[in-house]
Amino acid sequence: MKRYDALALFSGGLDSILAARTIASQGLSILCLHFVSPFFGHPDTIETWSAKYGLDIAPIDIGNQFIAMMAAGPAHGVGKGLNPCVDCKILMLSHARALLGEYGAKFLLTGEVKGQRPMSQRRDALDVISRQANVRGVLLRPLCARTLKPTPMEESGLVDRERLHNFGGRTRQPQFALARALGIADYPQPAGGCKLTEFESAKRYVPLFRYAKPPRVEDFTLANVGRQFWRGPRWLAMGKDQASNDTLTALAEPRDILLDLTEYPSPLGLIRELPGADWNEAAILDAAALIASYAPKAVATGGPVKVTVTREGVTREVSVLPSRVSALGLRDIPWEETIPVKNALFRENPDDD
Repeated sequence: MKRYDALALFSGGLDSILAARTIASQGLSILCLHFVSPFFGHPDTIETWSAKYGLDIAPIDIGNQFIAMMAAGPAHGVGKGLNPCVDCKILMLSHARALLGEYGAKFLLTGEVKGQRPMSQRRDALDVISRQANVRGVLLRPLCARTLKPTPMEESGLVDRERLHNFGGRTRQPQFALARALGIADYPQPAGGCKLTEFESAKRYVPLFRYAKPPRVEDFTLANVGRQFWRGPRWLAMGKDQASNDTLTALAEPRDILLDLTEYPSPLGLIRELPGADWNEAAILDAAALIASYAPKAVATGGPVKVTVTREGVTREVSVLPSRVSALGLRDIPWEETIPVKNALFRENPDDD
């Protein structure tokens, strides 16, 4: 296994690119760790990033650990969405620290900039993260290092402090200037990159944290696909196009219930049974009628249509009249209606990222 001087947390955003390149420019070998979960991460882009930025990058799946942390309740709360930014960074750094010996690395680095994000990059938050992740003494933040106390890596001469940076606050101009100086012209524009910060995505996850016992990576992966309909613990995922239909087919588990129009092009429906959800015949027919209502040719018939139902390996046909109004009350729940549930499940951090 190749040995490295340092391990870098690497999101693929500009700050993480600059931090890694800053240390690499001092002649040190860097392995970038790209953490992946249902909420963040782009492992399919790693090869492109590596070629574009001249960095070694490895995907690190922390989906199970991340969901367990969320289900237990993030100690430092969540933001306006479901983003547990402080606990997320603690989890990632703790995981990275455990990998130091495996790669022979001496320290960790991140692209954090003091004052850039109000929830996780305040000075006090940076201190909390370092302490609770147990990375004091092995963590370097190259982009704002000269606004912080020298680390052991700088004091020993392993890293030249004078070649580090003193960025701070929310302005991005110093990063843009450094990118130009390093010859980096093609990089992502500033953005969150985490679905937990996006209300349209976060609303898909709140019911799972409420009803799934326990919530699983596979469930949140399914929640990212197509349309999502809920009524209590009853959950229906529906494709929006052929690509999402294909994804639902690939994600289907043996106990899932699949619904597909027999004679007309239509969205694929996937029912995943959660504890407390009674998917009796009436409920299945209701879901089938809802799916049929999203098939224009089926609606145009003006009458009942056939839907193929597959459950536990048994396939049969039912007849339903397409209806956009679900008798069960299955619907796409807007973010505003999930807020009270979110607040009951998670403590909101007033200093939101």
